[in-house]
Amino acid sequence: MLFHDSLGCVDLWRDFPARLAPATGRGVIAYDRLGFGRSDARQDKLQLDFVADEAERFFPLIRERLGLQRFVALGHSVGGGMAVHCAARYAKDCSALITVAAQAHAADETRQGIRVAKEEFKNADQFERLSRYHGEKAGWVLDAWTETWLDPAFGRWSLEDVLPMVTSPVLAVHGDHDEYGSARHPAMIAERCGGPSRIVMMQDTGHVPHRERPDELAALVAGFIAEPD
Repeated sequence: MLFHDSLGCVDLWRDFPARLAPATGRGVIAYDRLGFGRSDARQDKLQLDFVADEAERFFPLIRERLGLQRFVALGHSVGGGMAVHCAARYAKDCSALITVAAQAHAADETRQGIRVAKEEFKNADQFERLSRYHGEKAGWVLDAWTETWLDPAFGRWSLEDVLPMVTSPVLAVHGDHDEYGSARHPAMIAERCGGPSRIVMMQDTGHVPHRERPDELAALVAGFIAEPD
């Protein structure tokens, strides 16, 4: 099960699901969170507990509709935090957790990267690229990312309390040039989770390993979930 990032959607995984499926020998499911991609529009303001809320409100509906029992949770960026919450909530059913460029807390460098991106999206061409994937919802998507993460109250957000409830094996993947977070994030995930863990720092890689090094990432994931518990 793939959980996308703050500006992401199914289409922005590009061909990574198609690479991941044969590499792992498993079915790969990705979905657009409500308000993103081809899903229905939202008019409400994204709440500060939205990361945990994905596991509480929305992922149960996906599981029920698909009849999904055992699963591997793989999340990119903030989707990594959502994957953590899903792995914790359904600890008996989650066979492995993989976080990719995930944030473990609202770090200063993460929020600074978002400030820079917010300014860049004032460029019409940049915003147009976002609209290609989210249509008329692009403005809501952008605000849901920037205004939520830059809210002073969100500065207290962290995965610290939920990580110990994860009992499955954990692979924390991070690029050594990630512009939205340092190596402290995978370190916190690996150190605080309740199951066995491993950190992989991908060299010469930024915030989007599944686009920058898709085959390498797919091989990492396949090797990890093939290992005995």
